Amino acid sequence: MNRLQRLFASGKKGLLSIYYTAGYPTLNSTIDIAEALEKAGADFLEIGFPYSDPMADGPTIQQSSQTALDNGMNLNVLFDQLGALRKRVSIPVILMGYANPMIQYGVERFCKKAAEVGVDGIIVPDLPMHEYEQLYSKYFNENNLSNIILVTPQTSADRIHKIDELSDCFIYLLSSSSITGKSLDVNDIVDTYFRRIEDMHLKNPTIVGFGIANKTSYQKACAHHHGAIVGSAFVKYLGATENYLDGISDFIRQFKE
Repeated sequence: MNRLQRLFASGKKGLLSIYYTAGYPTLNSTIDIAEALEKAGADFLEIGFPYSDPMADGPTIQQSSQTALDNGMNLNVLFDQLGALRKRVSIPVILMGYANPMIQYGVERFCKKAAEVGVDGIIVPDLPMHEYEQLYSKYFNENNLSNIILVTPQTSADRIHKIDELSDCFIYLLSSSSITGKSLDVNDIVDTYFRRIEDMHLKNPTIVGFGIANKTSYQKACAHHHGAIVGSAFVKYLGATENYLDGISDFIRQFKE
């Protein structure tokens, strides 16, 4: 098993993952942030590789992606930086981004490089499931990389079961069909959605993302699922805080304590 699979096999609940964009706020901040997040208590990380047309992302992450691109971040630079990842970080790491840069780089090459630097999983929101299954799953499997697939409130039961069949780690449960950065509205509709997924008794754990910005939304997600992902709130923190490394422990503490 890779690190991610071992983490979920442990049965630990209340997992906290943090998303941030590689190359933001500065080109060379990627590994420093990862190390600080592990020390602060994050259970696993999602490092976004920036793209010029991030259609699922709200203004905060879009802006971070554009800044990262302006800083000079690309997949070649990112993989060079991640060469030092496993000297400083031991928790599971996922790369998250869009299909276009991955395909331009070459999916087989991308998977090999990701495995070489110690990445455990990949999230590509706009990669069609049938394309993954028919064209690319062999590259993921050969390199022991978990492909994490997204589910929305509108995803049919049949498709959810298919995703569960194709998954070997966890399922990324979007709290809504909105873009990133929208606060999770803790209401009866969300509660019913979370319970519907819970009642399906999927073989893979589920982690909630999109809209997790405070302890209330984090605890709401964890009440029905194995944990939650904080993205826009952390990216916003990075952009608004000059000495951002020094405050990461306090940022994590607001969710974990």
